[in-house]
Amino acid sequence: MPDSPERLERVQQQLRLYEHPLLDFSAHSKGEGVELIIAFKDPPVAVHTYSFDLHPRDLDHPQFEWSFQRQLYDCLHDYLVEMFTRTPQSRLERQQEGL
Repeated sequence: MPDSPERLERVQQQLRLYEHPLLDFSAHSKGEGVELIIAFKDPPVAVHTYSFDLHPRDLDHPQFEWSFQRQLYDCLHDYLVEMFTRTPQSRLERQQEGL
């Protein structure tokens, strides 16, 4: 079983394969796993930083590279959706604004 520094290096190797014009990616060890951080580069408005944990079972899986990409893309989707400042579900706000 790899230890946390080996798992972190595995994630960092994968992150070097990704480049995005709007987002920065970083990672650090967190217990036996790794926490991945997604931050917006120089946002024009304040937005939160997104993080998610990669668990040892995922990090040690033989198909890690494929599952990592799927999980990263799922998290990017979640991160962008969380940036909405209004959605159709914001009923009280829509009523107050007459929408």
